[in-house]
Amino acid sequence: MHQTRRGRQSIKASLFITCTIDQFYPQVGEAVVKVLRRLGVDVSFPEAQTCCGQPFFNGGYRQEATDLARRFLDVFDGNDYVIVPSGSCGSMVRSFYSELFADDADALARAEDLVSRTYEFSEFIVNVLEVTDVGASFAGKVTYHDACHLLRELHDEDQPRSLIQAVKGVELVEMEASQACCGFGGLFSVKFPHISTAILDSKLQAIEASGADVVVANDSGCLMQMGGAMSRRNMKAKPMHLAELLAQDGGRA
Repeated sequence: MHQTRRGRQSIKASLFITCTIDQFYPQVGEAVVKVLRRLGVDVSFPEAQTCCGQPFFNGGYRQEATDLARRFLDVFDGNDYVIVPSGSCGSMVRSFYSELFADDADALARAEDLVSRTYEFSEFIVNVLEVTDVGASFAGKVTYHDACHLLRELHDEDQPRSLIQAVKGVELVEMEASQACCGFGGLFSVKFPHISTAILDSKLQAIEASGADVVVANDSGCLMQMGGAMSRRNMKAKPMHLAELLAQDGGRA
């Protein structure tokens, strides 16, 4: 078992599963648990959890978003750490809960406390557990897509790459404009499909030019956006969440 610098002391963490993972990619949640347990983390899954409120918030339904945010506080209150396998949902909690509760001093204090214990998956492994090599093995060429919220709200650029580079057998190749949006943006792709598709086209061209077998991202929304088009176009590369890559113990996509 790979140990952290904290030695054998058990670290307890609760897993928040996003809506897209819950509905479309349950294997990602399973991979997150596998990796964290491999690293000695005591992982729990509060079954009362629902949405973080981001879709309502982005759509302008602030009261509905606040109601879900308050439920999030109730469900995850008291946990050592909360792990979110998504920069998008992680940034909702970390960057926007304080805005939702700006006029509620008690809820704001609870939110600020929770924010201090909430981490995106790769951020938690590298910054808290102080680990880059999780014991994964995968034979193939991998390129990485910087999801917008993870990069611009949480400022996580190096953590995912450090984890990918430490996977035995992986060759990390940077695509052109890796930090460019994939065109998903949640409601953006629904409201502005033509713009979304144009942005996606540029991203797919960069993926194809990289020659990668796999494109890795930390957000299932991005992977759904890119993966659907990649499948329809019979592209060589396959989409994969970072957690799925880190859970690998050998093989090729």
